[in-house]
Amino acid sequence: MVSAARIRVILRRVPILILAIAVLAVSTAAVFHTPAVAQEEQRRGWSLRDLLFLRRSERVEPPRLIQPRVIQRIGPRKPKVRKPRAAPRRPAEPAAPIVEKAPDARTVLVVGDFMATGLAEGLDTAFAENNKVRIVVRSNGSSGFVRDDFYNWPEQIKSLIETEKPAAVIVMLGSNDRQQMRVNGEREQPRSEEWTKEYERRTEAFGKAIASAKVPYLWVGMPAFKAPKMTSDMLAFNDIYRSTAESHGGEFVDIWDGFVDEEGAFVTSGPDINGQPVRLRTDDGIRVSKAGKRKLAFYAEKPLMKILGMTAPPGTLAAYAPAGAPVEAPAPTPMAVDRTVPMLLNDPALDGGTELLGAAAPAKADGPGEKLVVEGKVSAASPGRADDFSWPPRKQPAAAAVPETTTAITP
Repeated sequence: MVSAARIRVILRRVPILILAIAVLAVSTAAVFHTPAVAQEEQRRGWSLRDLLFLRRSERVEPPRLIQPRVIQRIGPRKPKVRKPRAAPRRPAEPAAPIVEKAPDARTVLVVGDFMATGLAEGLDTAFAENNKVRIVVRSNGSSGFVRDDFYNWPEQIKSLIETEKPAAVIVMLGSNDRQQMRVNGEREQPRSEEWTKEYERRTEAFGKAIASAKVPYLWVGMPAFKAPKMTSDMLAFNDIYRSTAESHGGEFVDIWDGFVDEEGAFVTSGPDINGQPVRLRTDDGIRVSKAGKRKLAFYAEKPLMKILGMTAPPGTLAAYAPAGAPVEAPAPTPMAVDRTVPMLLNDPALDGGTELLGAAAPAKADGPGEKLVVEGKVSAASPGRADDFSWPPRKQPAAAAVPETTTAITP
């Protein structure tokens, strides 16, 4: 029997033997390989040689470096795709000429909250070319009558008037007053009974403070806002401001219709001072745009000119009344009327005659027309006429013979 060690030696040599046989077979095939045999093997399929040595077509060769070639295009070029142009920008508004104010220019003091700041900007634009009027704004954007602990307007207005010595004061205040107010140590809700009484008392104190300075003033009302509740509160506040201004020698300027539609609702856009549609309010529905500020000033401009005694448009020199003096309206210039002296209907000189029509009997007329009109007699019809109904018909008189004339023709 073959021992186990012998078997292990044989098994170790088997792979070497198989490999030697394979090499021998490949070498023999290479010696007797012909092109015809190669074509037959290629047609027939893979062989043992193909497994050990790859075909020429199967060899992996590195890619050749391809030089780029310039191709000259012949024919029309493709149209270039143009990028869409941006929307044209609106031309910038020409800057208003800066006019240096005269040393004796009269000061207009504008006080209030953030709405008063916008009003002052509009007035500054309106009087930019008038060197006799200077607009001075002394506003506090977060102030009002409710938080007198933050800013007390009845006390502050006295010192502001003493400092600026204005010829007129314009007030626009109240947009921040829709909040609780402490009354006798208790917090009262907006527009409650106690809240309204205290609010009226504070506005009265403010009006008395301006009146005691003996300076004419305008109180510009609040506009509508985007929030409906805020709009209704502003309507109630405007009634209080109107009553206070009129009871203390001021004038209330109502701007409500300029910032609402035909139904009285809030609008973001509307006509400007020239009637052109523009944006009047910002997106929050509270603040006003540049055009809205100019429109605020438009409402206050005319009564302000009256206080300052200006009879000419802003930008032209005018005669000014002294500060605080009552302004008298200029007497209107009489119109030149071409009057005609009244005349009586029975005046015979109207048509150059000496007697009225029908005063004397007309002279007796003998013509056929006068007989028909006056006496109602119709003249006899001429023979042969359409209204000649005589029988037998009458003959027309023979026409007079016309002598014939002979014209000699000279050759």
